[in-house]
Amino acid sequence: MSEPEINPLGENQFIAEKLREVADLLDQQGATQFRVSAYRDAAAYIATMSDPIRSVYRTGGKRGMEDLPTIGISIAAAIAEILDTGALSVLDRLRGSADPEKLFQTVPMIGPSLAQRIHETLHIETLEALEAAVVDGRLAQVKGIGKRRSDSIGHSLNDMLARRRPSQARKGAPEPPVADILAVDQQYRESADSLPSIRPRRFNETGRRRIPILHTERGMWRFTALYSNSSAAHRYGRTHDWVVIYFEQDGQPEGQSTVITQHGGHLDGRRVVRGHESACAEYYGL
Repeated sequence: MSEPEINPLGENQFIAEKLREVADLLDQQGATQFRVSAYRDAAAYIATMSDPIRSVYRTGGKRGMEDLPTIGISIAAAIAEILDTGALSVLDRLRGSADPEKLFQTVPMIGPSLAQRIHETLHIETLEALEAAVVDGRLAQVKGIGKRRSDSIGHSLNDMLARRRPSQARKGAPEPPVADILAVDQQYRESADSLPSIRPRRFNETGRRRIPILHTERGMWRFTALYSNSSAAHRYGRTHDWVVIYFEQDGQPEGQSTVITQHGGHLDGRRVVRGHESACAEYYGL
């Protein structure tokens, strides 16, 4: 028996509901009203479209969706992710249901044990961050990968992400200055007790533990910060030390950094952006 066809306009409603939930969670978690309104306006528009949004994506790609009223670059990428995968990573993050190890297993050549090793070694949680690790060479340094396998994973990621990345984005996309990332880290840790919080599904058997979440902006950059909920953070007792910071700006894919307290070396005791130790040393005047 063949699978029943999805009602195209029903799919519009499905996407609109996901965007509305993002807007509601951003609102509850203290994001700017501009960002909240962007998701709500996009949801309202898609819910009332007379044509399937998938048809727009099929014929015009993500650029075609960007040309629709109320649909900006970031939200077009979110819609493309839903159409391609049925899920939305930013929504999983805001819900506390993100599972990066499961996400990495959607990439060919990455099984459960390798996904866990990548997550624990690099402290990354998105496919975009995984692609960045391919480009800058960090993925090749993970045990069991090497350059040839890293390059193959990179090709697969490029195929998976090409349709939904910003049209003008390129490899080596810009990142916020280290000073801004460290400032967001400081703001997050100093205000953690008063921030809204999420109840993560992973490593939370009792259902009581909560993670503060911060949404903030600096210049053209939008940031979201949370304490790490990785298995490595739990194993090493760093769940209130390692801070995962997501960042984005219009026209570029989302990026991610992890800030930790350095132990040993000339940066001992200082907050450091992993992978940017030299820039941090310059920032501290060392």
